[in-house]
Amino acid sequence: MLQMRRRVINVACVSVSAAVALTVAGCATTDDGPRQAVEQFLAAYTARDIAAAADLTDNPDRARTELDAAWEGLGADDLTASTGKVQVTGDTADIEVAYHWGLPQERVWDYPAHVKLARSDKGWSVRWTSTDIHPDLGANQRLSFRTVQAPRATVNESDGSKVLVNGSMIGINFDARQAAENGSVVDSVTRLVSVLRPFAPGLDAQKIAEESTANDQQYPITRLSERDFDRLRDQLAIPGVVHNVQAELVAKDRDFAPALLTEVKKVVDGEMDGRVGWRVVTVNPNGLDADVLVDEAPEPAPAISLSLSRRVQNAAQRAVDATNRFQIAMVVIQPSTGHILAIAQNRAADRQGPIATSGLYPPGSTFKMVTAAAAISRNLAHPGSIVPCPGEIEIGPRRIPNYDRFSLGPVPMLQAFASSCNTTFAHLASKMGPSDLAHTAAAMGIGQQYEIAGLDAVSGSVPIEPALVARSEDGFGQGKVLVSPLGLALVAATVAHNGKAPVPQLILGRPTKVEGPRPTLAPGVAAELRPMMRAVVTQGTGTVIASMGDVLGKTGEAEFDGGSHAWFAGYRGDLAFATLVVRGGDSNNAVGVTRDFFSFLPPGYATGARS
Repeated sequence: MLQMRRRVINVACVSVSAAVALTVAGCATTDDGPRQAVEQFLAAYTARDIAAAADLTDNPDRARTELDAAWEGLGADDLTASTGKVQVTGDTADIEVAYHWGLPQERVWDYPAHVKLARSDKGWSVRWTSTDIHPDLGANQRLSFRTVQAPRATVNESDGSKVLVNGSMIGINFDARQAAENGSVVDSVTRLVSVLRPFAPGLDAQKIAEESTANDQQYPITRLSERDFDRLRDQLAIPGVVHNVQAELVAKDRDFAPALLTEVKKVVDGEMDGRVGWRVVTVNPNGLDADVLVDEAPEPAPAISLSLSRRVQNAAQRAVDATNRFQIAMVVIQPSTGHILAIAQNRAADRQGPIATSGLYPPGSTFKMVTAAAAISRNLAHPGSIVPCPGEIEIGPRRIPNYDRFSLGPVPMLQAFASSCNTTFAHLASKMGPSDLAHTAAAMGIGQQYEIAGLDAVSGSVPIEPALVARSEDGFGQGKVLVSPLGLALVAATVAHNGKAPVPQLILGRPTKVEGPRPTLAPGVAAELRPMMRAVVTQGTGTVIASMGDVLGKTGEAEFDGGSHAWFAGYRGDLAFATLVVRGGDSNNAVGVTRDFFSFLPPGYATGARS
């Protein structure tokens, strides 16, 4: 910007709008005449008194048109100006001017210019030229302010691919007035509802007809993907049916965690727009841009990253999609970070809602991971401790049996765990205090309230149980204990993570809020659980998955009136999982789904057991 010469105005010389910063030293200087003339011009121009400003030029008609076009083209909120050096040559003068435009949304545009003047018998006046507005504004050109939208951010999964990208939806509206002018409102609405029925089955033709005719605005009907709209384009050629394109985050792969991404989009959609840029251009009479006078580039918002892994999610989804005979759900967590790598449900489960993260079910024998941890913490038993495993056991008035009443007799707790002896763990729970199971479950991730951005999450609940029989039933997962697949995956992840319960997270950079007690396991408890969980796979109830590497886990069959749920939870390397087959019966059904999951992972992916 040109260096401006600024002096205090002598009010005896001239009275000018306060919007202009005036720069006159006194009444006797040689530049007072042209300076007073240009300051009067600027005072009117900055006050948007276009007629008065134009009348101070030697071409009022042209000046009036071009000055008004500058204000209109810029959409300006305000304008200030200051004068600088004056150069007088005979009957002409050249005065430096600094313009300061206040543009929409508090944007500012400053630039230097020169205003030329001429002296006649009537005194000094502005010699009109387009450069009086801007030095690069050509004859018959106009200024135009433009906003430049920033590219919307994308949502990426942790393997690096994009899962939600910039796209568009097609809004379908109904214009009753247009329909009436070209036919019948009722006929148009009836046809429209018929065409859209597969995509919007809840549309009510009578309601649309009544409400759309009650006002002059277009009545919103529904939104379609571009793909669906293209399929229906010809059928939607109905009088009164109009459409518009709306910016929208869309899934790049329609089969990748669709329900989950829908929830994520609700959370992040308002954060996808970056800082809008702007520019001022000169426009020729033919409407084409001639030059860019100022250009502030837009700043795109940073991409949003999810913890989901495409490889893990795809493998889990393939595994649960093997059948729709049962509702199947699976959650996979990275124990070292708490990152949720996969949440998969088959279509049968989807019809029940997000059961993988908020459905609560009795855990059956998978809860023996918690009971065993509580027994170890309280020194009631350790993997090598000899414990009873009779075919059935009486605790108070309750007779608790093993599956098919199998009996092992006195055996190490490791063997009782691997073979899933209900009687053993009911006996151990009966020796505990009322809060021991609840306390240990909380240390392993069950019972807290997790506020996970983008996810409806419930871990489960374990009651403080003073009643002996009820506590014994909780000990093998058949009492009042309830868990979600997410909660049970956290239990397995705690064992993998050296006894520290990870905090689950889905949208990176959005820390999960945890409410409720967060106790910790006693040192060494997780290390004692690991050989017991490995024995389940090598010699116990989970041998179906033995070929899938160093898998550690616990099976469960949770009985309820009319059937039982099949469970399998555990970890391999840095992948902790929980698989649920609702009404799946034998726990091998859940083990089989998990085996398929590991077989669908890339070769060598998370193959080693954590130490």
